[in-house]
Amino acid sequence: MTITMTSIAFFLLLLLSSSASAADNDNAQIHSDKSQLASWFRNGIQNYKLRTTRRWIQPYKNGGGNFNTVMAAVNSVPASNTQHVIIWIGGGEYEEKIKIDRNKPFITFYGSPEDMQKLSFDGTAAKFGTVDSATLIVESDYFMAVNIIVINSSPRPDRKRKGAQAVALRESGDKAAFYNCRLIGFQDTRCDDRGRHFFHGCYVEGNVDCIFGSSKSLYLDNGYSFVHCTLSGTGGNTFLWRAWMSRPRVVFSYTFMTSVVSPLGWSDNIQPEHDSLVFYGEYKCMGPEADASKRPKFTKELNDNGARPFITLNYIDASTWLLPPPSLALR
Repeated sequence: MTITMTSIAFFLLLLLSSSASAADNDNAQIHSDKSQLASWFRNGIQNYKLRTTRRWIQPYKNGGGNFNTVMAAVNSVPASNTQHVIIWIGGGEYEEKIKIDRNKPFITFYGSPEDMQKLSFDGTAAKFGTVDSATLIVESDYFMAVNIIVINSSPRPDRKRKGAQAVALRESGDKAAFYNCRLIGFQDTRCDDRGRHFFHGCYVEGNVDCIFGSSKSLYLDNGYSFVHCTLSGTGGNTFLWRAWMSRPRVVFSYTFMTSVVSPLGWSDNIQPEHDSLVFYGEYKCMGPEADASKRPKFTKELNDNGARPFITLNYIDASTWLLPPPSLALR
């Protein structure tokens, strides 16, 4: 079956303070009360020390910066980089295809929260293949993006045009974090390819398979945990997930589900042989279509013990790598 959702918004609503404290307990559960999230984040994030040597680069498309394109700024980072390099992207929209190679770790893309910078390209699977159609491809470890909009500007698929898949972001590195970012496209918007990833206050928009891949990500082994999110859109009968491969592992916790979600919730992709292999779970979700009693038998309504592994930072081993955004960490 096809996902027909026009947009999905994932909002973790963590109101960060001006300092980060050391992690006392990486296993602390995310609280059901959103007002407690800021405290949970401060207490849960570990004191992973920023590298003492930092380098700031500022591309600005109209001049006045170190470079005119984001890709030129990335190219200036040496192979086997050991510095924390912050690329502060100047205002405007950058129409370019960007790739960060695996041998360039510790890069941060930073934009202004008042005037979020746009990275845009119109790549499609017909020209590049699905995973390489992405506007932004990140293959390095320890990547971070803050206040950035990534867009695949290819036309909306019409179900006739072959190779219409068009990825906005492919993240293939390990230990990546995204804060207040927007990922926009139509088909296959977000390729969550490999590694452990953390998303806070982000928005993902698409209409077919808008998130896919084999990573282990916490949207706040091969699985996804969505916590305190909102699922909204303009369509209807949209599935939370479909079993494209045989062993997907997906959990929604404390999530508000609007009427855009199908009452069935989940799909085995018309492959009933997957029913005994999938792990689809829901935990204390809310909204018009959060009634778990209407779900297929192969899904799970989790109890406290069953949900616990999916609602802690330990799910992505965060105590060894997760940092707050630079605007917070460098004050």
